[in-house]
Amino acid sequence: MDHPLRSPEEILAYRSLKQMLKPGAVWSASPADSVLSAARTMAEKNTGFLVVLENAKLVGVLSERDCIRRVVLVGKSPEATPVADIMVRDVVTANPRHTFVDGLRLMHTHNIRHLPIVESEKVVGVISVRDLLREAVEHHARVISELERERMMMTTSTA
Repeated sequence: MDHPLRSPEEILAYRSLKQMLKPGAVWSASPADSVLSAARTMAEKNTGFLVVLENAKLVGVLSERDCIRRVVLVGKSPEATPVADIMVRDVVTANPRHTFVDGLRLMHTHNIRHLPIVESEKVVGVISVRDLLREAVEHHARVISELERERMMMTTSTA
């Protein structure tokens, strides 16, 4: 049985990050915000990661892990510590045209779990390793379903 040629978008490795971005707001903090304020934002938005923006420009990122390790565990005050003191400034980013594999490779190489997606110097979204895993699971479920359908067609056509 002939298999139809697949477009690059149908092959998981070549799917663009833009196709995987969830519509919605990008949660952020300001460098001047307190760590407590940023942690409250994370709790309210049910996220463990914020981009840090200054005049709409990406200047850093902040994770729950950063808050715990760089504030709580060293005895600093979350109310008195500004985000600027603990944020990661050397931010690894991708653009929407990067592929699934590009995003996965960047996350693996830099040992990060969140990847801000930047287009024309504006953060348009954030992809997490969980988002990529979800995409892979859904993709493989579709492939398995297609294979099962083909198998059924082959067995019924020969009966």
